Amino acid sequence: MGTVVDAAPMKATNGSLAEKKKPTVVFVLGGPGSGKGTQCSNIIENFGYTHLSAGDLLRAEIKSGSENGTMIQNMIKEGKIVPSEVTIKLLQRAMEESHNDKFLIDGFPRNEENRAAFEAVTGIEPSVVLFFDCHEKEMERRLLSRNEGRVDDNIETIRKRFRVFLESSIPVIEYYESKGKVRKIDAARPIEEVFESVKVVFTPKNEKAN
Repeated sequence: MGTVVDAAPMKATNGSLAEKKKPTVVFVLGGPGSGKGTQCSNIIENFGYTHLSAGDLLRAEIKSGSENGTMIQNMIKEGKIVPSEVTIKLLQRAMEESHNDKFLIDGFPRNEENRAAFEAVTGIEPSVVLFFDCHEKEMERRLLSRNEGRVDDNIETIRKRFRVFLESSIPVIEYYESKGKVRKIDAARPIEEVFESVKVVFTPKNEKAN
């Protein structure tokens, strides 16, 4: 889905990313089954953004065999949470090494600590926070339909993911709402209808007028 920059061993960077090329960053948030992935693909195809997934970058760093990757792997094995700064440095480096200056950061920040650390480390605030708002019953229906009938094995896990999202991510959305940055999309509708609403967010105002 989109472009994910492979992570090489980490290196020091001079100055913040914001000082170098003023990238446009859009955070994409929504519960499991809200359709973030599908809509990210549409945004990339139509508006030229580069997609960055914190999870994909962590996995790529582990695969690289670097010292940093080994540390990340060991933390995950021990059930520890990878520090925000580690994940953010991977995102920051991926942006610096990209030839693009427009980024969709998918599923991050997951909590308030992630959010504060991202802004402190990179010096960047998102231009927009895209929130795919979908009621729990619809997300549950979508996830279960993907699971090919393995309902009994997955229903509790799915509901736990919902709870984690509500407890961790809603405060992030509320913070950015207070700054006027959140664009809430009704994600319970068909894919095409959802993307019509998404297009309004990404289309320049002068084009909307025309």
